[in-house]
Amino acid sequence: MRQELLSLPKTLAEDVAKNLVMVAKLLDEEPEKAYGYSRVALRLASRVAAVREAAGFAAYAVGKYSEALGEFRAARRMTGGVELWPVMADCERGMGRPEKALAMAGEPEVQRLDRAGQVEMRLVAAGARRDMGQADAAVVTLQSPELASNAVHPWTARLRYAYADALLEVGREDEARDWFAKALESDQAGATDASDRLAELDGVQFTDALENGEDIGEDELDEDAKPDEGDGGERSEKG
Repeated sequence: MRQELLSLPKTLAEDVAKNLVMVAKLLDEEPEKAYGYSRVALRLASRVAAVREAAGFAAYAVGKYSEALGEFRAARRMTGGVELWPVMADCERGMGRPEKALAMAGEPEVQRLDRAGQVEMRLVAAGARRDMGQADAAVVTLQSPELASNAVHPWTARLRYAYADALLEVGREDEARDWFAKALESDQAGATDASDRLAELDGVQFTDALENGEDIGEDELDEDAKPDEGDGGERSEKG
């Protein structure tokens, strides 16, 4: 990205860079704000591939799939790369065109993707199958050497989770539980809610102990929990 910005006047490059930093910082937690910053960067430097890509991801994060696809296509024309192919296919899904996404999974561009990109494309293809009501085909789509491997990669948890979810949809609950457990084991970044799905399958229900806490008055507190008179209300900490 820095190399691309060098083609701009220094002050303009700095302004664009600041907006792109904010897009990256806010994308996960505050996507609407990230989208706003991306539009500013786009107005400043629409001929920079990194700006078009960032604008694409910001639009994708807020569900503007048609807009995102346009930005990704523009970035791809500028760079000639294929890295955005899976997310472009997922935009087609978001626009209600799973058949198009599935067709993209069979294009030559997929063979040019790195391993992570090919796993991502497999996830998109499986999602497209499910969109089309082909749940069994989605299960088969996710079966791969990457799924069978015991090695843990950044995409491992998501792949195992997707497989578990697909198994559950076709009624293979015991297998689904095993794969949710495997997803949890590999989910070092907390990218999935595999623990919640496991608890759900096991019939575990969680209740919020403080759910009705605002209705509890001092007179309802356990006497043992109140400080003794004359001790000043101080607490002792046990190490």
